[in-house]
Parts: sequence; structure tokens; C-alpha cells
Amino acid sequence: MTSMALALFCLDEDKSFAAEVSRFLGVGIAPHEERAFEDGEFKIRPLSNVRNRDVYVLASLHGAEPHTSVSEKLCRLLFFIGALKDAGAAEVCLAAPYLCYQRKDRQTKPRDPVTSRYLAQLLEAMGTHRVITMDAHNVAAYQNAFRCDTDHLDARGLFASHFARLAGDQPVAVVSPDLGGEKRAELFRERLERKLGSPVDKAFMDKRRSQGEVTGDIFAGEVDGRIAIVLDDLISGGGTMARVAQACKTRGATQVWCAATHGVFSSGAAKTLGGAPIDRIVVTDTVPLPAFMTALKDRLSVVGAARLFAQAIERCHNGGSLSQLIEDES
Repeated sequence: MTSMALALFCLDEDKSFAAEVSRFLGVGIAPHEERAFEDGEFKIRPLSNVRNRDVYVLASLHGAEPHTSVSEKLCRLLFFIGALKDAGAAEVCLAAPYLCYQRKDRQTKPRDPVTSRYLAQLLEAMGTHRVITMDAHNVAAYQNAFRCDTDHLDARGLFASHFARLAGDQPVAVVSPDLGGEKRAELFRERLERKLGSPVDKAFMDKRRSQGEVTGDIFAGEVDGRIAIVLDDLISGGGTMARVAQACKTRGATQVWCAATHGVFSSGAAKTLGGAPIDRIVVTDTVPLPAFMTALKDRLSVVGAARLFAQAIERCHNGGSLSQLIEDES
């Protein structure tokens, strides 16, 4: 067991998630100062002693336009990690419920950037000891991008428990919105099957994206007479979920439930999703819901992930097993 005292900081403007993590951990959120200069520069520093302490920084790296861009939040985080290291922190660990710049994890066109690797290099350069995140866009790419310690949490257990209660004894199929997410959907399907104690069917839809245009209409699998649960890592504009929902309804699904770990909703998402044949949308609280999403009313619900993050932080700090934690969630 480590002898270093744990310190918890939060850089999110909406501190509700951090407050829940703090409550589950039984550790208060340490104070810090942020001050802006007239020309747009800023300074950020811890206001409590971190020397020889094990420091965890909670920062969900999503955009919050028109308030704060992703890049501004990342810059602020990097400077804060640097300040913590300069102040003598033994280890600085980033707990990022949503980790930015993960969509581009490989080159699919000539001269494409690999932003997931660039992000890892920036965090490591500032002295980050460990990164904890939930449902990275591509788990293998996330794990391979970093040279520091990484831990990966997933929302499959949270969603399986949630949907098992709703589905009861009704027939269910899990649908992946593209081939890239098929492994994620399959692991969730297996977990849901264990929760329900009955078989769960599967399906997937083809999707190709090039220069912002989405194509592909191949649909494989059986959803007729079943509740179709479409699973993805995030929802942004809502176009992917809308097209898969329509395909499921056309093929006889009794209901369409959409689940995504990160609700990174853009301004047009409420209209797109509201006009689609979707009966339920479920996301976690890794990203705060924007006010405009209230237009979906009771069709949209949120499951909490703070307890899982608190348990992960506690186990990392005390040398416990995260593998066992993930198994326990199943």
C-alpha cells in the first residue's frame, strides 16, 4: 500500500461529477487558483501543499462552447500538471472521464494527423504518471499511444444493469452502428446476456465516413420483433444514431434504444435525434448535458459513472486491482 497521501483536484467548470467522485472517495476537492490576464493568457496553480503527495486531477476534456474550447481546456490542464510537478507532487495522475482528440488514432489518408499519439506525448512531456479514462474511441490505440501507465474503464456494466431492468423478459438485440464498434457491442451483448439470463441477438450496420460524408447501407443481423439497443462510444451530431435507428425500425424492431458513454452533443443533436424513431437515449455523466438537450425530455436519461471512477482512483492509489473492479461491475 502506498504511503503517499492522496490529493484530488478538479478543473471542470461543472463540478457535479467531481463532487460525486469526492463523496464516494471520502476525499475533499483541493483548492486551486485560476487567474486570467488582460491579453487572454492565464495562470493556474494549486493552493494546497502537494509535496510528496499522490495527486489526481479530474478533467473531462470536452468542448464547452461558447465558454471553453477543447484546446483551451487541454492547455490549462497541461500547465496545471506542470505546476503540480514543480510544487513537488510525487505522482500526478489524470482522471479524464472524457478524453479529447481520440477520433484520429491512425492515418486513413495521406498526411493524416495521429492526434491520439500527439495528446499522449503532450501529457507525458508535462510529467503525467498515469491516465485513467472511460471508453476511449479505440482502446488499443489509446493503450498503445501512451508510454506512461494507462487504465481504461468501460460503461458496459452500467448500461447492462440499466437496460436489463428496462427490458425484463422482452427479446433484445444489440446493434453496432459500424464495423469499428463491433467488438465493443459484442462485449456489451455478452454482459447484457448474463444480466438477463437469456440470449441476446446482435446486428451491425455498415458506415463509411469520408470528408464529413457518411455512406453505407448494409445491415446484417436480426432485429425483427426485438428491442434494438444501439451502442456507441459517443453521440455528437446524432446522425449516426438516427440512421441506424431508422434501419432498425424498417427491419421490424419493436423499439430502438440508443446508448453512448459520452454525450458530446452538438447544437443540432436535439433536432436530429428528436426527429428519429428512437424511443430511449441513455448516456453517462462523463460529459454534462447541455441545456438544449432538455428538448428530448423523458426520452433522454443519464446513468452515473462517478462511483466507478472513485473506485478506480482508490485502487490505483492503494495498489488494488482494476481488472477485478471491471469484473465486479459485470
